[in-house]
Amino acid sequence: MNRLLLRLFASFSTPGLALAFIFFAASLTPSLMPRSYFIQGALSGIAAAVGYLIAVSFTWLWKYLELPVFGGRRLPGNLIVCGLGLLLAVAFLWRAADWQNSIRDLWHMERVDTADPFKVATIAILVFFAAFLIGRLFRLTCLSFSGWLSRFVPRRVSQVVGGALAIVLFWSVVNGVLLRSALHMADTSFRKLDALVEDNIPVPADPAKTGSTASLVTWEGLGRQGRHFISSGPTAVDIGDFWKTVAQEPIRTYVGLNNAETIEQRAKLALDEMKRQGAFERSLLVIIVPTGTGWIDPEAMDTLEYLQHGDVASVGLQYSYLTSWLSLLVEPEYGSASARALFREVYGYWTTLPRDKRPKLYLHGLSLGALNSQISADIFDIVSDPFQGALWSGPPFESRMWRDVTAARNPQSPAWLPQFRDGSLIRFTNQTNQLDIPGAHWGPIRLVYLQYASDAVTFFDPHSFYREPAWMRQPRGPDVSPSLRWFPALTMLQLLVDMATATTSPMGYGHVYAPQHYIDGWIAVTDAKIDAEQVDALKRLFQQRPAQTGEGD
Repeated sequence: MNRLLLRLFASFSTPGLALAFIFFAASLTPSLMPRSYFIQGALSGIAAAVGYLIAVSFTWLWKYLELPVFGGRRLPGNLIVCGLGLLLAVAFLWRAADWQNSIRDLWHMERVDTADPFKVATIAILVFFAAFLIGRLFRLTCLSFSGWLSRFVPRRVSQVVGGALAIVLFWSVVNGVLLRSALHMADTSFRKLDALVEDNIPVPADPAKTGSTASLVTWEGLGRQGRHFISSGPTAVDIGDFWKTVAQEPIRTYVGLNNAETIEQRAKLALDEMKRQGAFERSLLVIIVPTGTGWIDPEAMDTLEYLQHGDVASVGLQYSYLTSWLSLLVEPEYGSASARALFREVYGYWTTLPRDKRPKLYLHGLSLGALNSQISADIFDIVSDPFQGALWSGPPFESRMWRDVTAARNPQSPAWLPQFRDGSLIRFTNQTNQLDIPGAHWGPIRLVYLQYASDAVTFFDPHSFYREPAWMRQPRGPDVSPSLRWFPALTMLQLLVDMATATTSPMGYGHVYAPQHYIDGWIAVTDAKIDAEQVDALKRLFQQRPAQTGEGD
């Protein structure tokens, strides 16, 4: 047994072990999100495996090019590398708690006394060895293919073709078997969750509500998130009590996946339901694009309904019941097609109404909803009769319009809080109200991006594999650790993990948007006339109520 373990240890690539230890240590440095020991251990194990793979790949290429090779026996070299690597790992594990606290302090979270180094190391070792065994299996597959091919073609050709065949085989297994099975399980689970009718959410008794017995839209077909949206939100009494005056009952319209067969039919049904409810008789009308599951952030709509004394109508159309990242992976065209169809129906009818009597029209979306909302309207179709504005929060990094505007920002502004031209069309804001730009005047359309510098969904950058993202340069965002450093390949891996955990952050950081920041955004977008004392009182009201986020992104 000891001899077998010794042979296994000696078979490790010395450069691979060296880079694996370096990647492990560097993975302990902070990125955008604080990490639990489990997340950190998994990340560190994957990082070590990636480092090992990079070194082994370069070593193979070096030998393939028949360049001079230095060194002989691996065992002494591996022992030296492991000794130095362990010292490096211990030193970085010792600092890990301080690095995590560099984020937690900025986010006003409770500090941690320890990063659980033994748990992190144990998980990382298990993950690394699992990846290593998969790598060995891949290598054996390559050798088998190339060994068979070498009987017919030159040796180097057989190695290249054998490697390509192994890649195809492994990808087919992962994509055709593992991924398909995982997606099927996810699809089944989310479909059942979407169909779940909670006993504590009864069918609306008010005939003016979507889903009531008088509604054109059935309650059961709304889906779980649609039922939550319709049944939640402030009432006219709630709003009136706050303002000490009479308020209106906000109008909320929603159509679920099961309310009609096609996207076009659902969009037409939504318009008909809006007409029935009198949505076009309100002062403000908001077209909302939900997240992947159909979830609409209550912090966004509740705040607007309070600001406008309930004189608001809003409409949303479900296009999926998968989480946003799964929806983007499996059915990316559904969200954009649904957003365009709803906008086309609502805007088309809105333009037929007298301009002095119709409501002001706005767009809204969070995360994947923001991405799809941005592409729902074609500027050439609306330029003669534009809508009034939009508030988009947490726009994903793949949002083309957001990306283009950020790239074309004024040079003196940072990438995490751009200023675009004269600020008459587009402005950006974050935890502190950045929308009052000296000397800037709004034009006929007001577009606002609400984004946090710590939101990896927005600031993930695939190019961080080989270059430092612009948002990491000084000055940095107020909620980003000053200890964050860029590392080739590794930073992209850290940001991927940050993106997967972004909705677990406390409110006001990461990908969880706080109501007080929506309030500032809506005031700017809708040009609401409200004094500073009333704004502060409304913010206090929302800060004191229980959080309602994290449902479905």
